[in-house]
Amino acid sequence: MNSWRRWFVGVIIAAALVGAVLHWGELRNFAELLRRAEPRWLVVAVALQLATYASVAFGWRAVLLRAEGKLYALRPLFRIALSKLFADQALPTAGMGGNVLLVDQLVALGVMRGTAVAALLISLLGFYASYLVFAVTALFLLWLHGDATPLMVGLVTSFVLVAIAIPALALWLRRRGSKPLPAVVESVRPIRQLLETVAQAPAELIRDRRLFLRVMLFNALIFAADVLTLYTCLRALGTEVSLSTSLIAYILAAIAVTLGPIPLGLGSFEVVCTSTLRLLGVPLEAALAGTLLLRVLILWLPLVPGLLLMRTMLRRLGRRPPE
Repeated sequence: MNSWRRWFVGVIIAAALVGAVLHWGELRNFAELLRRAEPRWLVVAVALQLATYASVAFGWRAVLLRAEGKLYALRPLFRIALSKLFADQALPTAGMGGNVLLVDQLVALGVMRGTAVAALLISLLGFYASYLVFAVTALFLLWLHGDATPLMVGLVTSFVLVAIAIPALALWLRRRGSKPLPAVVESVRPIRQLLETVAQAPAELIRDRRLFLRVMLFNALIFAADVLTLYTCLRALGTEVSLSTSLIAYILAAIAVTLGPIPLGLGSFEVVCTSTLRLLGVPLEAALAGTLLLRVLILWLPLVPGLLLMRTMLRRLGRRPPE
């Protein structure tokens, strides 16, 4: 399976590089945005983005502590969170890109494979549960604003279906265990090994509601931090905006990226976020500048460390014997 893993990591790196080349204009505009921005707001925005990675790491550590009774260091979990979120951005696939590699990285830290799989499944469930709450909240706020257009309702509704279907599929895969698969599916080795891996998650961890709620809360903090980052970016550029407007714009843009297969959300995030801000009363120039500044903070600044971590992982997989 190592060859498949190396291929997948290579696709993520290639997607990130293609996106960086096509989005070079955003990076060139960053210097101008920095000159216009108030430093104190930028400091807050950077701190909020660091908090997103910390929230992911804390969620995993909660699962590992519950399963093994061992408090893992945050630093390596933070690095894994950075590479995972980078992979999710570079190869969206409904937010599944980084999950494919998560188990191997946790096992490399000494985590039992079953526990690592449980961390993957519970974090996946917590992610989509919190995402769903924010999506429904955004739709409700749009309704209060009187701006819930059919297109926006359709976008959120489509995401709701995905947010229910993916966790349901993950739980079904866990319940079916290692039962025989159809011959056609059995012949596809990566799919067979994925199903065998999912079956290793301890049932008692998956059924632990308190643990699920804790992980869901950590994932909710990630979305809250991203929403606040958009708010601080707009304030840094001198634009008065409400938190509800920032929440609606960010969540709708994030949904557009999640549902689309475009590497790095190429253009879709910027278009949806900017147009939504404009619809809610933010001047067009300010909406575009705030969106671009947000994208630099949440995507382009982590690009270099994310690429380095992916390259390190690729070399590590190349040294491992075939499984």
